[in-house]
Amino acid sequence: MQAGERTMRAVLALLALVGSLLLFLCLARLPADGAGGASGWDMEGRAATDYTPRVMRYLRSPANVHLVAPAALNRPILNTARVQKSEQAAKCKDIWSNNWSSSIKKKRAELASCCDAMHNFIASQKNTPLGSNMTYEVDNKKTIHITEDIFQMLPESQPLDFPFKQCAVVGNGGNLKSSNCGAEIDKSDFVFRCNLPPTSGSVSQDVGNKTNLVTVNPSIIAQKYNKLNDQKATFLENISSYGEAFLLLPAFSFRSNTAASFKVHHTLKEFSAKQKAIFFYPRYLKSLAQFWRTKGVKAYRLSSGFMITSAAMELCENVKLYGFWPFSKSIAGIPINHHYYDNQLPKPGFHAMPKEYNQILQLHGRGILKLQFGKCLTE
Repeated sequence: MQAGERTMRAVLALLALVGSLLLFLCLARLPADGAGGASGWDMEGRAATDYTPRVMRYLRSPANVHLVAPAALNRPILNTARVQKSEQAAKCKDIWSNNWSSSIKKKRAELASCCDAMHNFIASQKNTPLGSNMTYEVDNKKTIHITEDIFQMLPESQPLDFPFKQCAVVGNGGNLKSSNCGAEIDKSDFVFRCNLPPTSGSVSQDVGNKTNLVTVNPSIIAQKYNKLNDQKATFLENISSYGEAFLLLPAFSFRSNTAASFKVHHTLKEFSAKQKAIFFYPRYLKSLAQFWRTKGVKAYRLSSGFMITSAAMELCENVKLYGFWPFSKSIAGIPINHHYYDNQLPKPGFHAMPKEYNQILQLHGRGILKLQFGKCLTE
């Protein structure tokens, strides 16, 4: 793990250099006392660096303030020269914003071309015809016949009311503990979560309460809730904190997942629960795995967090990730647990976490998404 962390920090440093080059060249034309027009632009990024090492600062806010003289930030514009300098700073901002906007559109188009989350993220009656034989995502030599009962479990079309303006994808990393990110997460228009994490009680200050969609690993249903044979009441009580969220299950990834996933659907319906069970469309997940394989992410299966992040880039205008941190120490060098609620490590060899995280860092460095490294600002 230590070697992996050193490698990842080297990647961060490289991204910092590449990500700041364009803006540095632009701002280099400005004398130190003439950048007043940029103060509003980088205010949020400047404050957010309180918990971020110097190597990360360009990643968090490409328009970093150590290119700007602090004394100049609150000075009024007094003459034409300063107006011109302010206009130049605004042009630099526009150049950077346009580059980010272009990168976001390009990545969204790239994902739409290969995978098309807008039509294929969720199995629906439109993409899963009655009477058809659906091929499983991973058990791809096996199929399931779409009977009337299965067909009626599916929504008529994609159930999410996208596009969303601001989305939060909340992972379960240990760096969320004591992060004070709850309020910021809850302000998002749509909040994705992974694998039924705790959100109520004291942790809500760090992870928030709002949940619009949460993934469910069928192994949780089997191990924690005894396949819902005698633990239905406990299950329903525990998921009540998610309000009217969608519970997203990989019913058609492995044949062994199907029964547990269907049991969740039937349990929610039986007790008229607020939540609704929906299922990943296997062809979407297979296309997504092939897409990221061409980028070097070769694994038995993508992690649920990376799947959701990929879908969010298509469905949301702005995406911010919280709790994505695969290291044993925080950004401040403090030892942390693997999850904010426990220290259970992932099954080795199942996911390619370092390669996934490398892709996430690159997406962050290019402005396609934002990655929260440390603590969040509080008003």
